[in-house]
Amino acid sequence: MAAKIKDVAKRAGVSVTTVSRVLNGEKYVKDDLKERVNRAIKDLGYAPSQIARSLVRKKTNLIGVIVPDLTSSFYSTILSSIEETASSNGYSLLVCNIIENIDKEFKYLNVFKEMRVEGIIIMHEKINPEIRTFINSLQLPVIFSSVKPADQNFISVIIDDYKAAYDATAYLIELGHERIGFIGGDMSDITSGQNRYSGYRNALSDYGVKLLYELIRFGDYKVGSGYELMNEMLLGGEPPTALFAVSDDMALGAMNCLYDRGLKVPDDMSVIGFDGSQLTELVRPRLTSMEQPIHEMGKLTVDTMLKLIDGTYQPNGDIIMDHRMVVRDSCKSITKD
Repeated sequence: MAAKIKDVAKRAGVSVTTVSRVLNGEKYVKDDLKERVNRAIKDLGYAPSQIARSLVRKKTNLIGVIVPDLTSSFYSTILSSIEETASSNGYSLLVCNIIENIDKEFKYLNVFKEMRVEGIIIMHEKINPEIRTFINSLQLPVIFSSVKPADQNFISVIIDDYKAAYDATAYLIELGHERIGFIGGDMSDITSGQNRYSGYRNALSDYGVKLLYELIRFGDYKVGSGYELMNEMLLGGEPPTALFAVSDDMALGAMNCLYDRGLKVPDDMSVIGFDGSQLTELVRPRLTSMEQPIHEMGKLTVDTMLKLIDGTYQPNGDIIMDHRMVVRDSCKSITKD
């Protein structure tokens, strides 16, 4: 059987309290006692319970993370950055993939409470009043990463999604496109749904380009959704000359549909995605995308969380990061000379 702390104390000839003090690195333990305890630990192969030690120290070095869908290239990429930054600072993650299931999220939040996480990172904005009340009752630092919920009491690390969508649409207009299709996200999402759609519409309006409702569809940010909605658009009549999809995954799905229909990107249709995920460099032609600083966003989320945990940071509103257009091979100018 595995050795217990009382076995170490018996072998070293000290009290259990002394062993505990040595394990926790406390001062005022005589050097000879430390040596005897450490020798006993080595001889017995004793492995201290991390849970027990965390209860004593009242510090678990755990951060809970709620992800809406790990199959998304965006979420898998930002989570990788979050994990790397947390690990380099001595923290571990409890990652919960809720697949847009609110009941599952509430269950995981209770797990976070039982495991005594020191902070919570959330990557979606659909929090109902019950979940909001529960989160507030935990009295823990909470950061929303890449999204902004309607509740202004929470801090978010985000980009200006409205401006980013506006800039993506304006880029296509400046290339000479007037029939610009749009594949949007869930309109119950303020950040990636409503804000990106508003940016698209207002760019068209400001540039004097007609809004064509037959070229507008809404999906779920996934590859399959982009494929199906592009197919609907092609069957609906005259196709657009350019497409703006609010996720790289949906842009990829649209490009696959165009390929299957015998159409070429960008010769027959220019395509812009959104996020700047690793997909942009893997597809052919390489995908032009409105890039969020995904890796930096994940790192900044954790860095801010650790400052909140330590009490060295007082939030003063959201942290808004810069977006940028990364031009690759999927768009072309049709401006007439």
